[in-house]
Amino acid sequence: MSHVEREIASQPECWRRALELEPAGLPEHGERVAVIGCGTSLYIAQAYAGLREGAGLGETDAFAASEFPAARAYDRVVAITRSGTTTEVLAALQRCGGTPTVALTGDLATPIGTAAGTVVDLEFADEKSVVQTRFATTALALLRGRLGLAPADLAAHAERALTAPLPERSTGAGQFTFLGTGWTVGLAHEAALKLREASGSWTESYPAMEYRHGPISVTGRGSVVWFFGEPPTGLVDQVEPTGAVLSVSALDPMADLIRAQRLAVELAKGRGLDPDQPRNLTRSIVLTRP
Repeated sequence: MSHVEREIASQPECWRRALELEPAGLPEHGERVAVIGCGTSLYIAQAYAGLREGAGLGETDAFAASEFPAARAYDRVVAITRSGTTTEVLAALQRCGGTPTVALTGDLATPIGTAAGTVVDLEFADEKSVVQTRFATTALALLRGRLGLAPADLAAHAERALTAPLPERSTGAGQFTFLGTGWTVGLAHEAALKLREASGSWTESYPAMEYRHGPISVTGRGSVVWFFGEPPTGLVDQVEPTGAVLSVSALDPMADLIRAQRLAVELAKGRGLDPDQPRNLTRSIVLTRP
């Protein structure tokens, strides 16, 4: 079994542990917050920002760390970084001036320990694999829990997602589109990234209602269209005539992401790829400065 398969399977227990944590430094209700990350962490930041602002708990923006507008006024900056070494995240935190900062990380013995004002320890969810799975979802479980927006049976949903059937014909598909609304747009982007990273698949992701404005043109019988959460009214009726496989799950959308992670691994193995060694990727992106 690969590292990533073991890490995917460990998510229910990781989520339970995260939901029991009460760390210091996370945003208070009403604060204006920026959330930064790179790659998977950016998409988790987007999901958290959508949840927090959508619930009326405070204006919340998500940025790729390299694009963080440090001149804007925020009450707090939240960084998500599994490795604690990502160059763009560390540089963004240096630009925060006197704004309070907090980082969620899987490795305390890294530069993030001094770069952020407060560090949230998620070492129990750290990973050996290059492809992120459990660290990202555990960070989001913690953040959802602290917002009061995590269902009591969230970990049970994760357990069901480990054995729930994958969409029919999905392991033979050639094109995948992931769609979300509100906070689940970030999950759609993350699902698409997982398939690209692990299996080199042709994937796309959009806010669900944007799908009809052009992207539907690539959909056909060799496609999978995967909704995170309830599809917008009428959109399924427009997808069905394309002949694509549809995935609409009753699982919590974050748990449904586990199914997408599993699909990424199955596609990789079916193509003779090692999901622990994705092409052109490393576990942490550390840039050499001139």
